[in-house]
Amino acid sequence: MGDLAAPRVGSSSGTRLPHLPRYPSLIEVNTRVWLSRLSREAGKPLTLAEIDDATLDEFSHRGFDWVWLLGVWTIGPASRALSRRNAAWRTEFQAALPDLAEEDICGSSFAISAYEVDDRLGGKAALAGFRARLAERGIRLMLDFVPNHTGLDHPWVRTHPDFYVEGSAAALAAAPENYCQVETGHGPRIIPHGRDPNFPGWPDTLQLNYANPALQEAQMAELAAIAEQCDGLRCDMAMLLLPEVFQHSWNVRPAPFWPKAIAAVRQAHPGFTFLAEAYWGLEWELQQQGFDYCYDKRLYDRLLTSDGISIRAHLTANLDYQDRLARFLENHDEPRAATSFPWLRHQAAAIVTFFAPGLRFFQQGQFDGARIRLPVHLCRGPIELQNSDIVHFYERLLKVFRQHAVFRNGLWSFIPPEPAWADNPTWQDFIAYAWHGTNGGNCLAVVNYSNHPAQCYLRLPFAGLAGHSFGLTDVMGREVYDRDGNGLINPGLYIDLGPWRYNLFILQTTIKRTAG
Repeated sequence: MGDLAAPRVGSSSGTRLPHLPRYPSLIEVNTRVWLSRLSREAGKPLTLAEIDDATLDEFSHRGFDWVWLLGVWTIGPASRALSRRNAAWRTEFQAALPDLAEEDICGSSFAISAYEVDDRLGGKAALAGFRARLAERGIRLMLDFVPNHTGLDHPWVRTHPDFYVEGSAAALAAAPENYCQVETGHGPRIIPHGRDPNFPGWPDTLQLNYANPALQEAQMAELAAIAEQCDGLRCDMAMLLLPEVFQHSWNVRPAPFWPKAIAAVRQAHPGFTFLAEAYWGLEWELQQQGFDYCYDKRLYDRLLTSDGISIRAHLTANLDYQDRLARFLENHDEPRAATSFPWLRHQAAAIVTFFAPGLRFFQQGQFDGARIRLPVHLCRGPIELQNSDIVHFYERLLKVFRQHAVFRNGLWSFIPPEPAWADNPTWQDFIAYAWHGTNGGNCLAVVNYSNHPAQCYLRLPFAGLAGHSFGLTDVMGREVYDRDGNGLINPGLYIDLGPWRYNLFILQTTIKRTAG
């Protein structure tokens, strides 16, 4: 991973950020929707400069190391107009926001016309002030970089049409959903919409051509300017720029972009962090190209299908890889966790996800049990009632991270479950982790990730168990047990849990045995 020494933030404040823990936490915030809600509550329009201290203190109170402000950049009128007239999208918008008004459709946060902070959010100065106030609370700021495409009205369309993939009349006729004709400073051109090769193009975007060295240089200049305004970047669909992926999509093979771009930013800003939105099993390759973290969509998908065996296989990978995965139960692209996971399974999935190693990635609204996935084209969201069970669960979860440093800086290891007795296959339904702390503070997380009762033994891998007795206290529940340390080694701790149940035990020495 890149050097995570804290950079100096803000030339005027001189605030120094603390070193990041080994396993930090991030909260994704839809900036436009958030400010819309805060403005409604305040009874007046608010910008990033006018958010009160109590709101920022809440980020700190919950233990976040990162705030990712989604969608601070300028969206042009052409892409916004496309969002408003696209009938299929409008149906989706109406479903999410039944009282939808025209002004609620601001355009997609990923159809960027300029990396300039939208004036309605307060502009560049407001963002700088917001960043400095986060830094005072020990929190870093993450922003978006959308490398694959631009909005329809980006200035490059007029000034540098060669920065885009060139289409043809034949391509437009064959796939009109994937191409469009645009007016440029060099006459009309046919340019494809930005796209994932497995899906139709995004019609409010235009596809950049990474086979053009001049485009790569221009994008590196964009990155240099953005990096002056934040501490890290979430890079949208980062794998689309990999040479083999780009060649598969557009029949031209570019030079690698990420290694030189990331290195250039880090030379100017040591410790700058890059998070890749990544799919298709390309996480390891992107890590090798310089990314600090990559989305762990594979764990998320396995949790959805309740496949304990494949979950365990995924979690036995080397820590060099796992430490650099971003673990989540929801984000703006996925359905809300409260709708995807029935409540008992939701809890089990959260324990598996957020007590694994890596970056803990949450989305605003997740802690309240929000159920509506809001399209990124909207700048206002629905008012949803809190789910008290979900609120209380996440309050306990975040409190555990704050109170027990082992989960932020300890050493993690996977514990293979073993059969409780012959002809009982339910041991295969368990996911179990050890967290090794300094000066004690060892912890055990164990989950029955199935819809039936299950039993197993866990041979605990902690040093110093032999010859001692231990108290096991469940910090997410009420269970307290005393166990002999020798038995925790062999045959191991016996576990019997109901469907989707879990324990999060802190181990504490109770009695030291003496010979005699």
